[in-house]
Amino acid sequence: MAKRIETCPKCGYQWEVYHNPIPTVDIIIELEDGSIVLIKRKNPPYGWALPGGFVDYGESLEDAALREAKEETGLEVELKGQFHAYSDPDRDPRHHTITVVFKASAKGIPEAGDDAAEVKAFHLNQLPKQMAFDHSQILRDYAEGRYP
Repeated sequence: MAKRIETCPKCGYQWEVYHNPIPTVDIIIELEDGSIVLIKRKNPPYGWALPGGFVDYGESLEDAALREAKEETGLEVELKGQFHAYSDPDRDPRHHTITVVFKASAKGIPEAGDDAAEVKAFHLNQLPKQMAFDHSQILRDYAEGRYP
């Protein structure tokens, strides 16, 4: 457990500050034709990724997934349930994150927004080679039916 002691410069009071992993969500959005929606990130780390992002304070995981899907793809999605959680400390090169991945369905044509430079639907057997984070592993697990 990573922690440090902070001290108030005025009164000398000390408290422990913990350095905890950051919660995120990712969404596997399946369209009517069976393709999966991916975004091309416009900020580092670059590459294709599942729509997703950080959970805001006071926000549920489900609300974060719905918000991130809408912000990055323009799609109103229907969550079908949680897929799996991924927690490898090296999954995000910026910091230690824990992601809860949701399965979702949507109708319509995705449009890039927020952090997305581009958005495109791919079939699982034709995924792009340059994927960000551990998203290629997540999609392999999904394609193989590894988790419910």
